[in-house]
Amino acid sequence: MVIVGLTGSIGMGKSTAAKMLREMGVPVYDADAAVHALQAPGGPALPGIEAAFPGVVKSGVLDRQALGARVFGNKAALRRLEAIVHPLVGQRQKAFLRRAALAGEKLVVLDIPLLFEGLGERRVDATLVVSAPAFLQRRRVMARPGMTTEKLDGILRQQVPDVLKRRKATRIIPTGLGLAPTRLALAAAIARLKQRPGRSWPPNPWRERFTGQLARGRRK
Repeated sequence: MVIVGLTGSIGMGKSTAAKMLREMGVPVYDADAAVHALQAPGGPALPGIEAAFPGVVKSGVLDRQALGARVFGNKAALRRLEAIVHPLVGQRQKAFLRRAALAGEKLVVLDIPLLFEGLGERRVDATLVVSAPAFLQRRRVMARPGMTTEKLDGILRQQVPDVLKRRKATRIIPTGLGLAPTRLALAAAIARLKQRPGRSWPPNPWRERFTGQLARGRRK
C-alpha cells in the first residue's frame, strides 16, 4: 500500500485538495479532524490537557481560546501539549492505515499540516505539497475570522517555509490557478503514484522509533 503525505502551509488550499481527493475515491486521513475529536467533550486528550494546563477545560469542554493563549509564543508549553496529543493522533493514524490495508487499498493519503516539521516525510512513500503565491496565501488567511497579522506571522514562523516544502515535495500541487487545475494536478499525481511500490506499510518499528527521536530533538 502506497502512503502519500499531503501538506502545505496555512492558506495554501490543503483542505480543498483533501476534499477533492475524497471525491476521487482516495481514502484520506485528516490529522486536524483527529485532533478536534480528541479534544471534543469527553475526548481522551482532555484529562491530560487539563492536568498540564489547569483551567482550560470547563465543565468537560475545552476552552480553545484559553488553551491557545497559553501555548501561543510559548515553545515549552507547545511541546507539553504536543506530548499529550501527538501519541493519540498517531494511534488513530495507525488504525486508519490498518483498516485501509485490510480493505486492500492501493493508495491512501495522510493529510498532515506539519508533515515536514515533524519529519513525517520519513514515514510516507511520497509527498504532495499544495502551494500558491504568497500574496494569495496572505489574502486567504487574513479573511478568516479573528486572524491578525501578528497571529499569521507567528504561525508562519512555526512552519517550514513554502519554498523549502516545494523542494522536498514529490509533486507540487498548484492551488492559485483555480479549482480545475488543482483537480487535474491531483488526479495526475495520484495516477502516477499508484504505479509505485509501497514501502512504508507495514511500518518498520526501528525506523518509527528513530524518526520519532529525531523529530522530538528538532522541536526542542
